Amino acid sequence: MDVTLHLAQDPEADELLGRSPLAALVGMLLDQQVPMEWAFKGPSTIARRMGAEDLDAHDIAAYDPEAFAALLSDKPAVHRYPGSMAGRVQQLCRYLVETYDGDAEGVWRGVSTGGELLRRLQELPGFGKQKAQIFLALLGKQLGVRPEGWREAAGAYGEPDSFRSVADIRGPESLTKVRAHKQEMKAAAKAAKASGK
Repeated sequence: MDVTLHLAQDPEADELLGRSPLAALVGMLLDQQVPMEWAFKGPSTIARRMGAEDLDAHDIAAYDPEAFAALLSDKPAVHRYPGSMAGRVQQLCRYLVETYDGDAEGVWRGVSTGGELLRRLQELPGFGKQKAQIFLALLGKQLGVRPEGWREAAGAYGEPDSFRSVADIRGPESLTKVRAHKQEMKAAAKAAKASGK
């Protein structure tokens, strides 16, 4: 993996995301209840605070949980909920160590179908179906991981130029389109909930 991503809108953070499968997975894990750029800048912040140039699943899995939570809580915090997200990042890394010997790219290396890749992503701690589909779309659209049927397995997120998720962000303009789409979805969900009362 060595591509240029624009998810964090920060050159150093995006460079890490483009070369580090684990950083990309951790960024996706952190992408909830905070702005996308904040979430995807997280892996770079964690690596820097650990004194490393990349994330290492073995190191994170073995890190003292309280110390790791403190590392994510330092100002500026890596997430709105740094303590609970620290636990989730460590849980993800422990799973990767146990299942893929710490090699995040092992999740998709050699996968022959989109369905199999979706299943593997959904098995990751913290990855429900939607998050797994978004990450699958990111792999296919920007990282060149395209097993047979990947678009179908990614659902609507796999559609070309759909501007539904981080999978479609290639710069500031597409970020604005994705953000507008997310706001429309939230407004529609809120209206549906209000009309159901």
